[in-house]
Amino acid sequence: MYYALIMAGGTGSRLWPLSRQAHPKQTLRLIGDRSMFQHAVERLAPLFPTERVKVVTRAAHVAPLSQQVPDLPQANYIIEPQGRGTAPAIGLAALHLVHTDPEAVMAVLTADHYITDTGHFRDVLAAAGELAQAGYLVTLGIKPNSPSTGFGYIKQGEPLEQVNGFAGFRVAGFTEKPDLATAQAMIAGGEYAWNSGMFIWRADRILEEFERQMPEFYSQLQELDACFGTADYEDALARIWPTVEKETIDYGIMENAENVAVLPVDIGWTDIGSWGSLPGLLPADEQGNTVVANHLDVDTRDTLVFSDSQRLIATIGLEGLVIVETADAILVCAKGREQDVRAIVKRLESEEASSKWL
Repeated sequence: MYYALIMAGGTGSRLWPLSRQAHPKQTLRLIGDRSMFQHAVERLAPLFPTERVKVVTRAAHVAPLSQQVPDLPQANYIIEPQGRGTAPAIGLAALHLVHTDPEAVMAVLTADHYITDTGHFRDVLAAAGELAQAGYLVTLGIKPNSPSTGFGYIKQGEPLEQVNGFAGFRVAGFTEKPDLATAQAMIAGGEYAWNSGMFIWRADRILEEFERQMPEFYSQLQELDACFGTADYEDALARIWPTVEKETIDYGIMENAENVAVLPVDIGWTDIGSWGSLPGLLPADEQGNTVVANHLDVDTRDTLVFSDSQRLIATIGLEGLVIVETADAILVCAKGREQDVRAIVKRLESEEASSKWL
């Protein structure tokens, strides 16, 4: 059976002050009247009905996510006691799936992507599922429209047979976020795609890779496996998980994995990782301002104004800024510096008296 796994455990520090520990970015309504999590679940139907949608998240996030998607069974939430990176989260989910279905194929997705061509997205997931059944670790590559330095890149190797009209390739290598000159050369060559962070594989197949490449973590999974479904599982998870080494799936598994394939696609994909992602997804006025707020401006240009309150925000003579207002905090940031919002969050984390803003 084919399952979708939505990664929904992060807090989205680069979307502070709107994204907080109690209200992480996957629960926020940034585009339209639906949250990021609701978008993530709804675009999967009918390929993945809710009974085949699994979610890996923190215990504190289950209640708000359940309120937003009440049709998702409570048993489909896989609880991670604390964040240890994408590799452990995926390994834990794979362990759960093989107990549910030893022949499970899993599509690893996230709750912070926005996709406009949802029909094409489901079609490529169906094709990727067929490749995964044949033993491939499949990743979705996004056809690049600019030499971005904010994404990793996947190099396409020898072509595979087409699946349902989609061209697949063996992966010839991964490149982490390059400098501009390198990214321009990659784009010019036509052999690279952006690394979307979406993967499709058999659950047993990815567990084999964990055993080969992350043996210490695999042994920890085996400890959990020994008590899975018993009253001892929760205690074992609480004891083992803090000792799990933090690792990403890219570094831990994919860069040295065997039998890896990529499907390059154009699905209208955006990774909503920071405030800089929104202006391209929301309408702008004649001055290039993107406004989700009660806003009055005089000579303001190329500025994002976002608020979750009804207070009036008035701007005069501004250009190239990001302004985000909540009930207890205001962010004012130069465009192009949105990634540095994380530094503000780290400062708040280091000062005990500032925890109320986290």
